[in-house]
Amino acid sequence: MFIAVSRFTVANNTHDAVAEAFLQRPRLADDSEGFIRMEVWNPESDPKQFMLITWWKNAESFHSWHHSHNYRQSHQGIPKNLKLIPNTTRIEYYSFLCD
Repeated sequence: MFIAVSRFTVANNTHDAVAEAFLQRPRLADDSEGFIRMEVWNPESDPKQFMLITWWKNAESFHSWHHSHNYRQSHQGIPKNLKLIPNTTRIEYYSFLCD
């Protein structure tokens, strides 16, 4: 299993709109080859931070999705005026070992 974790912090008080965009997401990844699930985390201590976690059967499935038309379409709901705090955005990749 392959897990992609994206983290970012909203700079311009649009975090409520970002949260709503995630709640209303079009679910275009859900039918993608190899997609397992997605979770979005928003810490109570700092609601401007977000962590997006997606689980995939393998890295190839994730990278295929990430370069697809549906990936670009899935970001249409992001608030147009969204600004992120520089140097807070990162993506990390993990291989699942055990539970």
